[in-house]
Amino acid sequence: MPLKKKASRPAQKSGRAKILPRGKTRPSWEKFFISLAQMVSTRSTCLRRQVGAVVVRDKRILATGYNGAPSGLEHCDRVGCIREQLKVPSGERHEICRAIHAEQNAIIQAATCGVSLAGGTIYITHHPCVLCSKMIINAGIKKVVFLEGYPDELSRQMLREAKLKTTKFRS
Repeated sequence: MPLKKKASRPAQKSGRAKILPRGKTRPSWEKFFISLAQMVSTRSTCLRRQVGAVVVRDKRILATGYNGAPSGLEHCDRVGCIREQLKVPSGERHEICRAIHAEQNAIIQAATCGVSLAGGTIYITHHPCVLCSKMIINAGIKKVVFLEGYPDELSRQMLREAKLKTTKFRS
């Protein structure tokens, strides 16, 4: 009995199945990492603003973080937002909050795992506040890429003074 010839497969350059629609290209690294920050932000339990952060060096992910209550504590989506209750304006009185910011959580995650962030880039869904900017500076992160603005002029001044490259992402 003659052997049946196997059906030929379409040629693929990369050796993997093509999952992008025809005519679409891979996202740039910046688009990829800012999209990951957006995905990370979906874990946030903040009632005001869902923020995600991804720290990268040499196109490798070092740490991620989102804003939410410290480990083991009730989240704001369960107990309410003290900032809302006290009518604290956005960008002011950061100490009046149950949450740890996304950037802080990413830096803490890296420290807990013994990972240096020096020379890295942080991709964030929102411009960092002054508290996070100080931590970013001291962590040795050299570049900040963000999607949305945030009302904190001191933060912008400090990042400029520290000579960090700060870029608003534009797709």
